[in-house]
Amino acid sequence: IGDIIPTQALAHVASAEGITCVEKIKGLHVEAIDYGNIPGCTYCHPEIASVGLTEKQAKEKGYEIKVGKFPFSASGKATANGDVDGFIKVIFDAKYGEWLGCHMVGDGVTDMIAEAVVARRLETTGHDIIKSIHPHPTLSESIMEAAAAAYGEVIHI
Repeated sequence: IGDIIPTQALAHVASAEGITCVEKIKGLHVEAIDYGNIPGCTYCHPEIASVGLTEKQAKEKGYEIKVGKFPFSASGKATANGDVDGFIKVIFDAKYGEWLGCHMVGDGVTDMIAEAVVARRLETTGHDIIKSIHPHPTLSESIMEAAAAAYGEVIHI
C-alpha cells in the first residue's frame, strides 16, 4: 500500500490501495485497480494534469489515433478569468473511438482531469463526449471542444 509497493507514489493511489486492501480483508469482492487510468497532477502555475497514453505511447502500441487540442485562449471562461494560458489535448483510437489519453495545462486542470478518468473507465468514446452537453461558459467545456477538434467538428476555434 502506498510507498510499500512499487506503484505510482501518489496520495490518491495509496488511498485506493488502502481501500482495496481493507475490502479484501473483509472478504468483499475487490476490483483490481487500473493503474493505466490514474490521473497525474502537478500543482504549480500553470497546473498540469494527465491520464492515459501520450501520442507517442499510443503510436508505439500500434494505435491509429485522432488527436484534438483546444486552447484556453478560445475559452470564454478562461478569457473572463483573465488566464488564457493553457490547453486540453485528447487522444482517441481512430478505429473504435476509445479515449486513450488526455493531457492538460492551465488553471483548474487538476480538477478537470476527473472527467477524462471517469470517461475512460466507462469506455466513453470521443463522440459520447462531443454529444454530452457541457455548461457554458466553463473551463470544462474545453474538454468537449478538444474532443470535437479530434473529429474535425470543433466550432469555437
